[in-house]
Amino acid sequence: MSYENKILQLKKMVGKKKAAESEKPSYQKPEKPAYIDEWKKAGLSIVENDFGVVLKRQVQYPFDYKHGRYELKEFFQAVEKWEQSKIEHPYSIYPGEKVLFFDTETTGLKGAGTHIFLLGLLEVDEEAFVLNQYVLADPANEAAFLFESKLWQRGKTIVTYNGKSFDWPQLEMRWIFHKNYLPTLQSPRQIDLFHSSKRIWKNHLEKVKLIKVEEEKLGFKRENDIPGFLAPIIYADAVRSGNAEGLIKVLQHNEWDILSLLVLYIHSTNLLLDDVLRDGATTYTNIGKWYNDLKEPEQSRQLFLKVTEQFAEHETGLAYYYLALQQKRHKQFKESIESFQKAIHTIDGRKKLDSYEQLAKLYEHQMKNYPEALQYTLKGIKMIQEADFFSDHQKKKQLENWDKRLQRLEIKNGKYL
Repeated sequence: MSYENKILQLKKMVGKKKAAESEKPSYQKPEKPAYIDEWKKAGLSIVENDFGVVLKRQVQYPFDYKHGRYELKEFFQAVEKWEQSKIEHPYSIYPGEKVLFFDTETTGLKGAGTHIFLLGLLEVDEEAFVLNQYVLADPANEAAFLFESKLWQRGKTIVTYNGKSFDWPQLEMRWIFHKNYLPTLQSPRQIDLFHSSKRIWKNHLEKVKLIKVEEEKLGFKRENDIPGFLAPIIYADAVRSGNAEGLIKVLQHNEWDILSLLVLYIHSTNLLLDDVLRDGATTYTNIGKWYNDLKEPEQSRQLFLKVTEQFAEHETGLAYYYLALQQKRHKQFKESIESFQKAIHTIDGRKKLDSYEQLAKLYEHQMKNYPEALQYTLKGIKMIQEADFFSDHQKKKQLENWDKRLQRLEIKNGKYL
């Protein structure tokens, strides 16, 4: 056989291999569970697709529907506020952007054996907000359940509560088991209100569990709700017994979760963008710091100034501290000194020590006021000696560094006496 013929034969073999690899295995559609008609009687509808069967519940809410203290239509006002603000922020949603409020219920917290048994999806159409809830008929029908969610379709921004860390990774894991049959799951833009809430209410709310935020910030208190940890037990019982009465309560729990996502987005947007301050000094100080971290210094500065002007002095220490750092960065040295001096009366720990150090530096290098620089250095050294937030090694290193400043200032101070 000639060399050319061998090459042609090899190419044919490679082509056959690639064709074999591209062929997806045929899908064996599972049987319907025996209890499915009983679940239908409980208020769920049956949906069939190429991969099996899934249970569905749909609820429509008029735009003026009220959840807590907000009407759902205020979402449109929130979107308009972001468009007008021109601020680049993780919360920003713009007109025309398709948004999906998303939450799941699972049979466990992690692991390959954990299934999602309920997908809740809330979106808006021309006349109402529409909630679609999909219930896993049984594990054999999981491909049908995932496919019917349409989360494989492109172009939607997903809003969740801890979804980046939990719900979406769980969905990706379950999708992998059916990747030979299902369309590829997209990687959408996500807005996770859990991590944002931790930033907004740090040092204000002890816990930012959604139910806690609902009660304290959204004006919504659940009645006859089931604890979240019971949801997988109730689902397992519904599969075992065929009785879906308890399962409907799980769907109600999920429905409240998703409606609260929507109004939490509205509430958080108002906090971030409205001129009128409707929460405490700590909340707005946190938001100001968030803007600063997002490289929006002017928005940050304006918030810190509002906090220092509108709240009592004992509530404004952190706002003055962050404002002072900004003022120093912009070479507003006198203003920075004043802000640090106001901050040290109500802050403690490392930030108070940093304030002493910043004041020592400002007086030494900018104001050339060595006696004042010396006084703040001595206060810093005393604070380090008494501090309980340093290890012995850290304390030793800190004292060594501060002692160098002390020696330098004593020399400078001596020259000008």
